[in-house]
Amino acid sequence: MTSSRILLSAGAVVLVGALTTGCGGKSKSSAESSKTTGVTITVALATEPPPQASIDAFTKSTGITVKWTNTDWDSLQTKIAAAATAKTYFADATDVDWSRVGQLGKLNWFYPMDNYLDTKSLAGEMPQLTSFTSDGKVIGIPYDASFLVTTVNKKLFTKAGITTMPTTIDEYTNDLKQIKSKGVVQYPLNIPFAAAEGLSTNWYQTTAAFGGTILDGSGKPQFATADSPGYKAAQWMVDAIKKNGLVPPGNINVADSQGQQTLMAKGQVASTFGDYSGNVGSLYSVPASSTVVDQVEYLPTPGVSGIGPNMSNPDGIGIPRQAKYPAAAAKFIDWFTNGQNQADFAGASGPDKVMPGYFLPSRLTGMTELTQKGKLIGGQQLGDLLKNSAKPVFPQGAPSWYPEFSKSVYTNLHAAATGSMSVDDAIKAIAGTANKLSS
Repeated sequence: MTSSRILLSAGAVVLVGALTTGCGGKSKSSAESSKTTGVTITVALATEPPPQASIDAFTKSTGITVKWTNTDWDSLQTKIAAAATAKTYFADATDVDWSRVGQLGKLNWFYPMDNYLDTKSLAGEMPQLTSFTSDGKVIGIPYDASFLVTTVNKKLFTKAGITTMPTTIDEYTNDLKQIKSKGVVQYPLNIPFAAAEGLSTNWYQTTAAFGGTILDGSGKPQFATADSPGYKAAQWMVDAIKKNGLVPPGNINVADSQGQQTLMAKGQVASTFGDYSGNVGSLYSVPASSTVVDQVEYLPTPGVSGIGPNMSNPDGIGIPRQAKYPAAAAKFIDWFTNGQNQADFAGASGPDKVMPGYFLPSRLTGMTELTQKGKLIGGQQLGDLLKNSAKPVFPQGAPSWYPEFSKSVYTNLHAAATGSMSVDDAIKAIAGTANKLSS
């Protein structure tokens, strides 16, 4: 769930055409599917491609031509489902979102990547690979590192007389109240309360900070009682906008990226609790998009009694069952997720090799190179978080019914924030959804 999910209608048109003119349900010979040279593969992702020169270099070294299709994330999920259901080809490699792994694994829509790559050796190099594992099989390979982080405007904290950064939720809350009481900013905290996925992921992050998890291995809710971390997290979030006046009232209809761009990047708030990893360098330190250049930094996420974990929400890439050339697609994925290439895509070797919208490598080696070359603001801290603190939202893998569960989360928490229902009723409704779906 990254900021790379950008709507590009031209890409959508191309992808629809691919669905319409695909090869249908015709079976492919094993000789054809195992070909890794002299073929053209279609890669469909919700992001712009690497530089053409980089793709040309891949083609020259492998004999594999790449046709890149770019469409918005929501449309891409619809097309993945439509093609898989109809057993119709539309891409050889496409998006595998962390939140869809359980669903994709259960439906058997993607080849296990273990069939093509040494996923065991990748595990130590890609900390977020666990987010793409379902029933012991790796469904996709993370191609970026995305996890929620806490950001603070150090200048605004200092202006309020805060010289020691908070390490616990209580300290963090008290500091925000101090910023408000001293008139530094009226509403110091950015939490997105729009009824959208960003609200769900912010609750997951806050629940983790309070020391809890969302579901157990059987999909049962771990947040149903008032003394549970998930319940306390929901109460803290709603109190921040309804009771304590820490969150702008207008945030009731603000999505995650919108708040980052219009509030945090403009100095209207002093902190975003569940921010995007990489935003300090890619948004807040860019004069064209920010008025708080050199003021914002990452804060180790405050927890109940100390530093808390950071919830992972990476993007991945996998091979649909209807791919024409799965072996060739695997070679592309291996290249696309190579540590050196990822560092180049993020700017380690200059602008000519940059992949637009790509910020953080999923490989530790890529992150290290980017940091050592001074191309990543806060790189050392982000690398440490990726290696040691980034954790999957669902340790046993996202359930196959996750989309319906998430809708219940953001619908009911949004309602609680508007005051149309209590936090207790919202939690009961969300827990009821989890119990029903997991039965």
